[in-house]
Amino acid sequence: MLPAQAHRLAPSLLTLESAGEGQYDVLFKTPSQRPTGVEIVPALPDHCAPLSQPEFSTEATGIVLRWRVDCGTSGLVGSTLAVRGLAESGTNALIRVVLPQGRRVQAVLHADADELVVPERPSAWRVFQDYLWLGAEHIAGGFDHLLFVFGLLLLANGARSLVATVTAFTLGHSVTLSLAALGFVRFPSAPIEVIIALTILVLALELARTPPKDDALLRQRPWAVSFGFGLLHGFGFAGALSEVGLPEAEIPMALFSFNVGIEIGQLVFVGVVLTLGWLFARVWKEWPPWLLRVPVMAMGGLAFYWCLDRGLGLFAGGF
Repeated sequence: MLPAQAHRLAPSLLTLESAGEGQYDVLFKTPSQRPTGVEIVPALPDHCAPLSQPEFSTEATGIVLRWRVDCGTSGLVGSTLAVRGLAESGTNALIRVVLPQGRRVQAVLHADADELVVPERPSAWRVFQDYLWLGAEHIAGGFDHLLFVFGLLLLANGARSLVATVTAFTLGHSVTLSLAALGFVRFPSAPIEVIIALTILVLALELARTPPKDDALLRQRPWAVSFGFGLLHGFGFAGALSEVGLPEAEIPMALFSFNVGIEIGQLVFVGVVLTLGWLFARVWKEWPPWLLRVPVMAMGGLAFYWCLDRGLGLFAGGF
């Protein structure tokens, strides 16, 4: 992973769309950035014979292969599709299958489950599992979002304030994630990434203020600011979800489970941080003042770097 990246590598995409008479058009897209020496390759059923050589092309974020296969009269229902190399690359893959008569099957593959047996119709339970896993993995790899939550933990004064602040952040990003995923609002991802970095920098600057300014909005109403910044972070989550899309037959279920996955990952992170803080407090009764400033300085420095890096990337890309 490049130092400037705050998220996991983008998922691969394998699409098979019926072209009639047992034939399927295949598209396979892999991210252009991947660990050195790792190959991510699709594995189609043995009875699906290629009818053409793969056509190679490149896009802004990936490498694309297109070709056609003939799966005969047996088709794809009941057959196994797979993407190999997910464990080695630490990435996911989305499989989309458009069967004859327009029936659609969609699933998310990962290191522990890199195969899909194509069903007659996708089950709601499989959709729930796939998108729950995807949401949890995204927040686990979204270091910028977790760093913002860490800042909220440092800002909150007492358990009641902490619960209100973290809950407000959750509500904020859930609103914009849902609206963006359903197509009601749209916002370019590149500017959002810059703004997310700015929210972390603003939070770090407030935490670094000595002595704290009690009448500052972040100190008086941290829950309100957390909700507003959460609205912005929700667009970032929506960008990740747009990479894989939502299954047409189970959109509410997929959106709900993706949100739940994010919240589970977020709560686990909060629990780990609070536990570590409690353990450190048991070992060191009185922390040196400089030690308390280290995490805030590191948070601010990294946020400032992201602002510069993402801002220059935005400028270079012509907005």
